[in-house]
Amino acid sequence: MEPPQPPSATAASAAPIAARCGLTAPWKLAAGAYVANNDRIAPGDTARGRQAPLTRALDWLGPGDNPAGLVYGTLLIGTLLAAETAKRETFADTVCAVTITLLAYWLAHSYAHALGNRLRDAQALTAAALGHAILAQRAIVKGAGAPLLVLLICWAAGASLTTALSAALWTCAGAIVYFELVAGLRARLRPRELILQTCAGTAMGLALIALRALLH
Repeated sequence: MEPPQPPSATAASAAPIAARCGLTAPWKLAAGAYVANNDRIAPGDTARGRQAPLTRALDWLGPGDNPAGLVYGTLLIGTLLAAETAKRETFADTVCAVTITLLAYWLAHSYAHALGNRLRDAQALTAAALGHAILAQRAIVKGAGAPLLVLLICWAAGASLTTALSAALWTCAGAIVYFELVAGLRARLRPRELILQTCAGTAMGLALIALRALLH
């Protein structure tokens, strides 16, 4: 009878077996932070405890479960900001107009999504279905959050409306570049491919800047 292997050797030999069986290790990687799904955090493992809030924050900033809505919300707020003018508007007027228009687009997009599903599946309209569609499309508002926050910060800091609109618009452009970068990293693109894909996001962001220049 062979002597029992030590625990370290058993764990080492089990890894190739798990890989051949197609098993996936119960952890995920988020911006360099490892978070165990099934393992309990040891009392002395303070590093893992500190990484959890960071991982949750990065998950919130990431595309989430509705990436298209997030990108749509960013492009939408960028288009609205590009159309605003500082000559005939004030901060209060601009924030109110942009917020109301954003909420209207969110509700309209949610209703269109719910109606499209009912036309496809031959279902009746229910409050639950409509509420689910509204919650599912909340990423549109999330995508507009950073530019609106920049606008409010500039207002509180006493900056001019022209400067605030430019800063918020550049925030939209940067967010689009960031989304393209995240998409490329998730696809594990080669450096050259990643650069080309990021350039596509840069072109879209610069298009928002150019739209403002054309309208004003």
